[in-house]
Amino acid sequence: MFDYENERAWYVIQSYSGCENAAKNNLERRIKSMNMEDYIFRVLIPETVRYEKKKNGELKEIVEKQFPGYIFVDMIVTDESWFVVRNTPMVTGFLGSSGGGAKPVPLPMDEVLPILRSCGVSVEPNCQFAVGDEIQVLSGTFAGQVGNVDSVNEEEQMLTVLVDFFGRPTPTEIHFEEAKLLKHENE
Repeated sequence: MFDYENERAWYVIQSYSGCENAAKNNLERRIKSMNMEDYIFRVLIPETVRYEKKKNGELKEIVEKQFPGYIFVDMIVTDESWFVVRNTPMVTGFLGSSGGGAKPVPLPMDEVLPILRSCGVSVEPNCQFAVGDEIQVLSGTFAGQVGNVDSVNEEEQMLTVLVDFFGRPTPTEIHFEEAKLLKHENE
């Protein structure tokens, strides 16, 4: 299975409902003051915008939180970064941490990507893959399986990977972030 320790991933932290912006601002200040920019990269509150017509006919913009009480953090979990986040004022803890010193569980990339796209956040392309490369699938139906890259779509950040399914090579499409390069074809 994939070792998430010291790997960059998205985590969810909890805050008091209605205090997400204050918690985000507190965390961003702590990141700067405690020099954690190399471990905590992005703090995001997923929001959607809708318009409502007022009685006088004007349109009013309404910003709604997609997940009230939750904040998404792109980070590498170390003892120090974990301490900084969980001890931030207005942060009540990590989602996926059972407490008692247990490190949190990151969100699978196949769950994070649609949320990021709905917020207009682009994930930086990380095209280190070429046709024939051997990769490990990190999330989704074929998580943990090893396969070979059949095609690369850099624009969509997608790979077509041939994985073994009942003894046959089966093509599946995954995002760049859902693949870990094991070895290049020419190595």
